[in-house]
Amino acid sequence: MARHRGGGDLVHLLLMLLLAAALLLAPAAAETEAEVAPTAPAQGASEEPEAAAAQQQLLPRPLVIDLPSAAASELGGGDGSGDEFPPEVRCASWRLAAEANNLEPWGAVPAECAAHVRDYVTGTAYRSDLELVARESAAYARAAPLGGDGRDAWVFDVDETLLSNLPYYADHGYGLELFDHHKFDEWVERGEAPAIPSSLKLYKEVRELGFKIFLLTGRSEGHQAVTVDNLKKQGFHDWDKLILRAAADRKKTATTYKSEKRKEMEAEGYRILGNSGDQWSDLLGSSMSARSFKLPNPMYYIP
Repeated sequence: MARHRGGGDLVHLLLMLLLAAALLLAPAAAETEAEVAPTAPAQGASEEPEAAAAQQQLLPRPLVIDLPSAAASELGGGDGSGDEFPPEVRCASWRLAAEANNLEPWGAVPAECAAHVRDYVTGTAYRSDLELVARESAAYARAAPLGGDGRDAWVFDVDETLLSNLPYYADHGYGLELFDHHKFDEWVERGEAPAIPSSLKLYKEVRELGFKIFLLTGRSEGHQAVTVDNLKKQGFHDWDKLILRAAADRKKTATTYKSEKRKEMEAEGYRILGNSGDQWSDLLGSSMSARSFKLPNPMYYIP
């Protein structure tokens, strides 16, 4: 009995200690709850927004930075019109898009870019670009594996590829004016187009390497005699074939006309390893060459 009574006293003592601890901790808990508890809503106010706000306080808030309004134009954002850029930058972008064939078919140089195009084609940048194309073309020609059977061909366009019409375009706004076939034909008949020096050098090297040379031009057959004379006077000799537009080809696009002529070359057993032209229509289409080289020309576009 004494042992049993002692066990009860021990349990009683433990209960008293737990009660005392609870009484001591209660004030501190109350203070903590008061500090974190939201302020009670005013009478008549909805408790739901306050509860939602209290819940949001438990989550990290997003970091929001308001950029100055000028930041968009500095980054090239704007409204997409390009007006935030100076004319010289816009015109350089237009010329790049024209060379990359990213523009819709166009008939004339934009008025604000007339001076830009003039300065480009009459300056050192145009000559440097032409020379780079010629160097890359020559490097490819030297490395190309020829079959040794006389069937490896290189196709050259004529205008703005072998011969330059800059003297004509100098009198017609360097592409600012819409193309006039009659005026251009009068210029062609004079037979005064100078050679593009880098193209003449390439032409001679390609010929010496053993390529068969085809001159494929958009000029009409009526200009054959003056074209031959002009080319020879400028140092172009010993091509294998000069192809001009026949009457049946007049209504065809340049892409279609030149594709058909290249197909005829292939039908005759020629392998077209290289093609040089200033227009994408000189290069694209069917029966394309193994490698094509686009010369710069921001003055006009021929589909």
